[in-house]
Amino acid sequence: MKTEERHASWLELFFDLVAVAGVAQLSHLVRGTTSWGDAGLYVVCFLAFWTAWMCFTVYGNVTGAEARTMPVLLAMAGLVFMAGSVHNIGEYAQAFAIAYVAVRGLASRVWESKGATKVIVEWPVVHAGMGVVPWFVSFWVDAPWKYALWALGLAIDLVAGLTMSGEQAAARVAERAAQSKRPMPGLAFAHLDIAHFGERLGLFTIIVLGEGVLTVTEAMTEVSEWQGALFWTVLGVLALLAALWGAALFQGFGGIPYLSQAAWGPRVLLPVHCLVAGLLAALAAGFGDVVEAVSHGHVDAGTRWLVCGCLAVFTVVGVVARVASGGWKRWDFVGVVFGVGVPVGMGVVGGVLTPGRFLWVLVVGVLPGLVREFPRRRLG
Repeated sequence: MKTEERHASWLELFFDLVAVAGVAQLSHLVRGTTSWGDAGLYVVCFLAFWTAWMCFTVYGNVTGAEARTMPVLLAMAGLVFMAGSVHNIGEYAQAFAIAYVAVRGLASRVWESKGATKVIVEWPVVHAGMGVVPWFVSFWVDAPWKYALWALGLAIDLVAGLTMSGEQAAARVAERAAQSKRPMPGLAFAHLDIAHFGERLGLFTIIVLGEGVLTVTEAMTEVSEWQGALFWTVLGVLALLAALWGAALFQGFGGIPYLSQAAWGPRVLLPVHCLVAGLLAALAAGFGDVVEAVSHGHVDAGTRWLVCGCLAVFTVVGVVARVASGGWKRWDFVGVVFGVGVPVGMGVVGGVLTPGRFLWVLVVGVLPGLVREFPRRRLG
């Protein structure tokens, strides 16, 4: 008997609005910056926000129509405070950390109900553990060591997500219950609905790509005179966004370029999705800077390497996903050479080009990897 395909519920879609706010704020951390420190802080903050969002995405995926509304709304409030803290993270770092710990703590409790505790086999990170401890310690530590503790906590979660089994997570749940001297509810193992999960990950990717469109429209308002160079540049950004959409969603799965649904399990799928989403959010910021660069006729080195580096890494992820999906062909060598070589070349010499030409050369670099599928997947 064929089961009915699940789609995102209204509660899940409402919850995803925090992703809109979070990505918008996070991308501003790398707008116009040439600092490696700012780039590192962006990585830490983005991974923290994504992890907190993912904990409740997993909750909605597993529980479906049985998801409790109030915990989801409370988590949404916590993520809003995280997003609002990013704009001036130096002053509001404490608020960011407190909101993160609160959301993670709430996420670990929602699995206990009706005398039973569900343990997520594929991603036991949802059951808050050692990864939250460095964040708690950071309440009493000043920057930059505060940020280092955040990174340590996230690294612990990442390793746990890749290596810890559901049985190990269950043992830790039992151990915490024993230490707190409270009754231990029965344990049950739960699994993710991968098809529904891919939809949720894809929706997050759409949100990130939408941030690119929003950033470009905002940057257009900063250009005093709308001439041909501006139109050429904006069209170049839209062409790149369309190519990224095609690779990540039209030809990919869960926002990961060129990946088939069955190629990777959640343990690999989730961190790679975070990487791709982070790349796309950083690209959104870079595209805004490129549009603003129309006023002085060239793209600064920091912006060039931000855009080109993200595109090159995006290509590499796509290559690995294609190999994992068993779809590697000789034409893919051309896609790799163009997809990595052109961005690297533009990072070196792109400063002599106008912003519009810089973008359209990058479009040429992205297209070979994309067009391979066009005979089989028509645009419609």
